[in-house]
Amino acid sequence: MTTTDLHALTGAYAVHALDGEERAAFECHLAGCDACRQEVAEFTATAGRLALASTVRARPVMREQVLQHITTVRQVPPGAAPLERVRRGARRGRGLARWALAASVAAAAAFGGTAVWQYERAQDASRAAAQAQRHVEDLAGVLAAPDARSRSVKAAGGTGTLVVSAGRDRAVFVASGMSAPPRGKVYQLWFADGGKMRSAGLMDPDRSRQAVLMQGAVDGASGVGITVEPTGGSKQPTSTPVALLGVPV
Repeated sequence: MTTTDLHALTGAYAVHALDGEERAAFECHLAGCDACRQEVAEFTATAGRLALASTVRARPVMREQVLQHITTVRQVPPGAAPLERVRRGARRGRGLARWALAASVAAAAAFGGTAVWQYERAQDASRAAAQAQRHVEDLAGVLAAPDARSRSVKAAGGTGTLVVSAGRDRAVFVASGMSAPPRGKVYQLWFADGGKMRSAGLMDPDRSRQAVLMQGAVDGASGVGITVEPTGGSKQPTSTPVALLGVPV
């Protein structure tokens, strides 16, 4: 995928329409492209506004007014038909009118519910987009930090590179060519705090190349480990590490 192609993905990224590989490639590009970051922010804000829907509530007295008028409006002029037919027509008219009113009320409630649902989904999407944007900015901030230090190690048939910014107290793990974990398993990252291991997040099992912003501060950790854990991760390592490396200084 060329740089020109990546510039054209800002809108699709803003509405979460990219697949895994496209998203990964675009996020790597996004870390170094101010113009695309600005477009993503603008598209995200626009998508949120377009998704918002408003609804106008009917006045509470409208139902009573309609029902009252139904009983007073003549359906057939006097003398135009036998009295019993008129009465049947009036009853039928009132029944149909009440049915129509009920249908209208139900439709209004449905549309009102849809508007609320759309608004909530738009709010969720806006929050998710803002969170994704902060994640990308934090990741890029570590990789581009003036005090960034890195160290690499062989890991699961590929290479893992740990990038640490002491000033930001954050770390990024960049995987390249790592083999996929067994089915139902995932690679889990750990900070080594003395003799204890502290979870630092999970890697995407479907991507052999990825940059992961490790969860939590480095906070004086002496090293980083990678283990194979059940999907969802573990509270403590349950397998022999596939890689261990010290925190670069």
